[in-house]
Amino acid sequence: VQLQASGGGLVQAGGSLRLSCAASRRAASNNAMGWFRQAPGKEREFVASISWNGGTTTYADSVKGRFTLSRDRATDTVYLQMNSLKPEDTAVYSCAIGRSSYAGNSFAGYAYWGQGTQVTVSS
Repeated sequence: VQLQASGGGLVQAGGSLRLSCAASRRAASNNAMGWFRQAPGKEREFVASISWNGGTTTYADSVKGRFTLSRDRATDTVYLQMNSLKPEDTAVYSCAIGRSSYAGNSFAGYAYWGQGTQVTVSS
């Protein structure tokens, strides 16, 4: 199983980025998917998750109202639209496939992890 994340980059505060994460071999077709991030010197933290059919999304309080997670079931791809970015959003963002149809904010709920993509927000 492979997860390919893309879309990171450098953006000014207030700007937007869209991250994508594609799963190989239909590995995520019946599973939740999620995003986590890790800033330098900090622990990895939950960002958002989406259920297998896209019907349920969960967000960390720090990104609620600014980030939107969606998925394309036909391609097993999830998209994290990040608006109103802040310098504190700077981190390496990693996507993951949940162990079941629904997954929350715990690392333990995810079975496969992709390589991260760097997001840097300048002030």
